[in-house]
Amino acid sequence: MGSNDQGNIDPEERDEKVTKGQGETLNGVSGDKMADGPEEVEATEESAEHQQEIDNLRQKYDELNDSYLRLNAEFDNFRKRTLKEKAELIKSGGERVLLDIITLVDDFERALESLHKTEDKEAMLEGMDLIYSKFIAFLKQHGVNEIEAIGQPFDADSFEAVTTIPAPEGSQKGIVVDCLQKGYRLNDRIIRFSKVIVGE
Repeated sequence: MGSNDQGNIDPEERDEKVTKGQGETLNGVSGDKMADGPEEVEATEESAEHQQEIDNLRQKYDELNDSYLRLNAEFDNFRKRTLKEKAELIKSGGERVLLDIITLVDDFERALESLHKTEDKEAMLEGMDLIYSKFIAFLKQHGVNEIEAIGQPFDADSFEAVTTIPAPEGSQKGIVVDCLQKGYRLNDRIIRFSKVIVGE
């Protein structure tokens, strides 16, 4: 029958075959003949969003880590610089104190030289009193002050009791009646306790 047979196919049968062929094309399982389904497209979009979020977090981490490293380096430099400045301050402060002491030594040398040459006792006493006054002023200038002891109530935080004696009067019990060695404070800190005698 050949070509004539194809030409004599019933039109309805021909339409059914065409429709069936299109259905196979649209619903077939062949990946290269059909686009991805809705589920696969959604999964791909979620994966892309997830990767973008990871990239954003990694970028933030890198920025924070870089900021931490820079701050740590700056703090280390600040610490080293501060320690150096503190050491230099202590050194220069010590130098200033020594220079002031050297000035007082000069006064002592002049006083000793005069002591060997003069017979004027009053002048020598006046000179020694002047040097002593300079020493006291020097100590006060550097924050060192004498602790007042005689007549004060005994305080173990400020005084060191060497001995006790019977109080001449009842009001002197527990009172410092004599000081064998003066005590001193450096600003608010005691650097030497007063050695005292206490009435009992």
